[in-house]
This record gives sequence, C-alpha cells and structure tokens, in this order.
Amino acid sequence: MALEQNSSTHPLLPPTTEDQRFDWLRLLRSRRVGISTFYRLMHDHGSAAAALARLPDIARAAGVENYQICPEGVIQAELKAARAMNATLICRGDPAYPTALSDLDDAPPMLWSISASDVLTKPQIALVGARNASSLGGRMARALASGLGEAGFIVTSGMARGIDTAAHLAALKTGTIAVLGGGVDVLYPSENTKLAEDIVAQGGARISEQPMGLQPQARHFPARNRIISGMAQAVIVVEAAARSGSLITARTALDQGREVMAVPGHPFDARASGCNMLLRDGARLVRNVDDVIEVLTPMTKAPQDAPRELPLEETIAPRSLAEVARLHQSILDRLGPSPIGEDQLIRDLGATSKIVSPALTDLELDGRINRQPGGLISRIS
Repeated sequence: MALEQNSSTHPLLPPTTEDQRFDWLRLLRSRRVGISTFYRLMHDHGSAAAALARLPDIARAAGVENYQICPEGVIQAELKAARAMNATLICRGDPAYPTALSDLDDAPPMLWSISASDVLTKPQIALVGARNASSLGGRMARALASGLGEAGFIVTSGMARGIDTAAHLAALKTGTIAVLGGGVDVLYPSENTKLAEDIVAQGGARISEQPMGLQPQARHFPARNRIISGMAQAVIVVEAAARSGSLITARTALDQGREVMAVPGHPFDARASGCNMLLRDGARLVRNVDDVIEVLTPMTKAPQDAPRELPLEETIAPRSLAEVARLHQSILDRLGPSPIGEDQLIRDLGATSKIVSPALTDLELDGRINRQPGGLISRIS
C-alpha cells in the first residue's frame, strides 16, 4: 500500500541547519514517500526528524510490514557526490528557490542546483519542442531564445536534443536554465556535455529534483516537465508531434495557469501537428519574439506602471457570498457560446488563477459553463 496522502497548504519553513537539511533529504528519499506525503508528514509532525521517527509506525498502519526509512549512508553518499560537483541543495522556502515554482501544490521540496548566480529567481520563459527538430524549427528556437534573452528573460528548457539544445545555445550569454530528468550530475544526452558546462560557466544553471547520480528514465520526464513549466511565466512550443513530451509540458502549463504559445507549422509536417493542435485549442500564435513580448509585457509590468485603479483581483477577491456572486457574474459576463482560453479569461478579469479557478469549478458544477480540451471555456445558454 502506498503512503501517498493529500498535499498540505500549511506554510513550510525551510531548514536552517545542516542536520535539518539532512533530515529533509532523508525523508523525501525514504521508500513510498512522494511529494504530497512529504508535505503531509511535515505538516502533521512539524519537522522531518519527527516525521522520520514516526514513519515506520505510519507504514505499519498502512499495511507495510518491516518498513525501513532511507539509510543515513545513502544520504551521506548523495551529499558527498553533490560536494564533488559543487551542487547546492535548495529547499522550498529558501530565497534562492524559484519564486513561480513555489506556488505549485506539487512543487519539489528540494532541488539540486549547479549554478554560480541567482538566475533561478529571475523571470523565466520555457521554450520546448521536438528532439528531431527541422532546420527551420531550430532557427526559430534560436531567434526566440536570443530575443527573449535580450528582453531580460531567462530561457528555461530540458537540455534535450533539437529545440531544447537550440534554445539553450542561443541564450547562453543572457542566461539559461536546464532542468534535467536525471541527477544534476548526469549529463544526458552525452553530446550536450559541453553545453551543460557552458550553461553554468556563463551564468546559467542546471537543476534537478532527482538524486545525484540517477540515470534518467522515461518515467522521470513528465515530472521534469512540470518543473520546466512551473518555473516559467509562459511556455512556447516550437515543434511538437501530436503525442510528445512537449505537449505534456503544454498541458501541464495550462493546469498551472501558465500562458501557452505555439509556433505554427505546415499541416503535412508531423513535427508541427502538436503545435497546430495547440493553436486550434486556443494557444497564442507566435510568429516572432515580438508576439511573445506583447503578451508578456502586461504580466511583468512594474507596479509604478500599473493603473491607479485597483485590479479586479483586489476588488472581487471572494470574502463573502455577495462577493463570490459578483465574481461569478463577472466571469459569465465575459463568456459566450464561443470558447476562449482560461488563461485569456484570467487576464481579462485582472485576477489570478488561485481566485478564478475555484469559481470556474463552481460554475461548471452548476451547469453554467462548459470546459473543453485545451483549457477552453464557454458559457452554457
């Protein structure tokens, strides 16, 4: 029986001593302890040390006999490997932890990072796509990454072949982050070894939630993809097949309330089918970097540039039944029979997904709106 439980929204304070960091890592590396279980145990017991002490009893109550927590030697070996690579353990709540990522319910409690800068906390845009990228796709990825870097964004991707590689290379001088599917010290694919070294040498970062030395497997990449999209303000898909990891990243981004954009391609090119599907379902069309900047500018506008009028989020954040009703009506007023993207609706409302998403669920249960694939929403007459 698995030990997984629902995640907690209880504020989590980062460890402040080496012993506490050791216990955090040991708890997360223990058998059957996933991310949500980690957070629940921390919430229920107050510290990793207390949770570790109770873990065998919890496992026994769940029907798991002879349960053993992760041996101390395993954690000592991981920390030793990290020191050899100059890797830093960044815990959720630390100042260096990616700001946008910390908003996710399934945010990694810890990340291994190899970096010599504070690049993780800067505004990021994810750029992903096909491993077997076309020449035009590679050119597009390089142009977008270069332009976004010059505009002040950090380009985040997965260091895979094709589009990922092109994006990282073009953003080396302005800063890029590679999120790895295996350990942060395992450079995959091997032909990107120099790229991985250059990313760090030129002020970027390599990060991973996986243990040091772990060889990446197919099952690791969906989890890796949620970090790529979770750290970014928007995800741009350059080329992607109808069934691809890039589309998984895009769907995850929608679930996380991130902007999704796609570069169109020829209908006869299988590498463009995924992007064309995203565009059909409401993703923003990208022809050049200006299309991206146009969408991102309102998201990154400084407070002094904002209008003096209070944003809708502050005026209709639900605090009473009347205010909830007002939010519901504001949503319905902006919807019609033609579907629009949920992210577009959120922008139109001037609110955040944390406020709007529960209201959309209420309206859907009431039979007043219809949700469709691709994050599209329409009003039911």
